[in-house]
Amino acid sequence: MRRIEPRTAERSALALLALIAVAGWALVPTYPDYDAYHHLVWGRDLLDGVRPGFEGFAAPTQHPLYLALAALLSLAGPHADRLLVLVTVLSLVALTAGTYALGRALFGRSPAAAAALFVGSSFAFLLYAVRAFVDVPFLALVVWAAALEAARPRETAPMALLAIGGLLRPEAWVLAGLYWLWCLPGRPLRSRAVLGVLVLAAPVGWALVDLAVTGDPLFSLHSTSELSEALGRERGIENVPSAFVRFLADVARPPVALAGVIGVVLAVRRYGARGMVVPLALLGAGALTFVGTGVAGLSILPRYLTLPAVALCLMAGYTVMGFATLEPGRARDRWRLAAVGALVVGVAFLAIKASSFERLRAELRFIERTHVQVTGLVDDPRVRRGMRCGALTFPTYRLVPDARWILAIRAGRVRSRAEDPTPGAVGVYIAGDEKFERRFGRADGVSTTTNALPRAAPSLRRGPFRVFVRCGRP
Repeated sequence: MRRIEPRTAERSALALLALIAVAGWALVPTYPDYDAYHHLVWGRDLLDGVRPGFEGFAAPTQHPLYLALAALLSLAGPHADRLLVLVTVLSLVALTAGTYALGRALFGRSPAAAAALFVGSSFAFLLYAVRAFVDVPFLALVVWAAALEAARPRETAPMALLAIGGLLRPEAWVLAGLYWLWCLPGRPLRSRAVLGVLVLAAPVGWALVDLAVTGDPLFSLHSTSELSEALGRERGIENVPSAFVRFLADVARPPVALAGVIGVVLAVRRYGARGMVVPLALLGAGALTFVGTGVAGLSILPRYLTLPAVALCLMAGYTVMGFATLEPGRARDRWRLAAVGALVVGVAFLAIKASSFERLRAELRFIERTHVQVTGLVDDPRVRRGMRCGALTFPTYRLVPDARWILAIRAGRVRSRAEDPTPGAVGVYIAGDEKFERRFGRADGVSTTTNALPRAAPSLRRGPFRVFVRCGRP
């Protein structure tokens, strides 16, 4: 039987994974989340020569490169939202491949394959990908930068990838600064200057976009802090320690997170801290950024710990398959037995938590149902006629960008009553579906009165929506 070369097997596995991802995207329609729809609306505004509404009510933080991507995809018309999901789904494939490449450079193929499996099967990362979260392409860029650094240290390519990633999330700024210091020894002055320019490119670019749109180069920082306070989200340095442990376990899954911590100890003991500088930098930079969000008074969210979570998945791969890097002997046999025991515990945990699979399937169905319901609502002729008189209003801000994207209309024509309690020409309320009410009829920092049904009979009912048309013929 002809032996398959490892590189050929790796390429085949990557192609198969990409094919599965595209097939899944095509067969199970999902749609962007609130932040991503805002970027699509802003991107379309840019193409129309309209200034993006960064200052809109409850608007998310803008991400310059994601804004540019959204503008580009907006050229595809109403299908751009699905194309953005395809980009993030393929970014998850790239993240998984990058984890494998990094693990192979550090430990070899067997630990790398286990690490890639842990990342690619994470429910959190899967959900982020199918909702078009900016975090997934950001993580793919950073992990590939780490893989390039592990394979060929102190070159320009990793810094270039970090500079690009810094236009997606500011965590890359910390990594770029640390990497610049790492590259300084023995480097010519001109090369240091080039790397320094790349370090500054992302934060300067971010500030320039904020300045051009809002007049405030630090608008993203100010608005994020103000929004966190307005929505009553968990924030403050006192909440960081407990949230750090809780969120890491949630994103990586408890058995993987624990195996990752063990892997850090094992790898540092065997290779030394210098040999593990890349994964330690990913852990340290992510932790430092998370602490920084608490100090700055920003929201403390699980998404801010995705980078350390990837690092823990990488080290968990070493815990489970690191024995394959040892020479045959007692130490290898003991490690293998311990790894088998760890896998049994992990599988048992997943069996106990088997409902996670069902929750993921239920969430995918809910995402599609939400889009179908909102599309049906805004396309209803009675709603369209009513909107000739004024605005379409929702109880909270959560469905505003979705409706704006589907309707392709300017800001102000669709708004939330959390921003302005005036019902509007067409007032939408949510009732009769607890999940819809919880997700879209209520929101942090928003009074429940915004979804209190008027006493009059609704002009029309559509799924979970009760619609009151206050002008025009319903």
